Amino acid sequence: MSFQPYHTVSSKTESEITIKRSVFRSFLVHVTTKHDAQTFLDFLKREYWDAVHHCYAYRIGPLGMESRFSDDGEPSGTAGKPLLFALQKAKLSDVMVVVVRYYGGAKLGVGPLARAYAEAAQGAINAATPVFVEPRMLITVHCSYDDVSIITRLLEEVGAEFEATYGDAISFDVNIAEAHREFLQNEIIARTNSRAGYSKVGT
Repeated sequence: MSFQPYHTVSSKTESEITIKRSVFRSFLVHVTTKHDAQTFLDFLKREYWDAVHHCYAYRIGPLGMESRFSDDGEPSGTAGKPLLFALQKAKLSDVMVVVVRYYGGAKLGVGPLARAYAEAAQGAINAATPVFVEPRMLITVHCSYDDVSIITRLLEEVGAEFEATYGDAISFDVNIAEAHREFLQNEIIARTNSRAGYSKVGT
């Protein structure tokens, strides 16, 4: 499966709501492995050891290919699923949301409880700044001095990051979004009448 662009977050955010004296404290954090997720969950369980529930959901990998959630003792479907749905709705991956609940003494009922967890998750999501993640390619472009301006304009046109090395000829170390790779390669040949060339270095 090809790597697909997606959004994540770069820093932890927190939010808190109170419903019928129950406190729902939510945390959104960047994770890339199950180990990262478990480590953060363990930290919150130590930090908020007196809370009644530590419910969570996470999505890992492009398009959230790996996901998991837990109600942690709440009625089935009232916590973990709403948390996961909130992440899916926001189209976030490589993230984990944990909601720590302090029981206020009044039962909320299944529907209101699920909405409370969804609202708690949304609060942390709203506080976050999404970070766009996209696949990028490393390419080396070779050209003569006569074609430097042509290649430079082309690289700028596709938003590539590049650095030139000057010798008998010129080589550009290019970092480009994978989505623009084919266009760049075709235009290198077309705009220089095949005088310039390229080689793929990696992803």
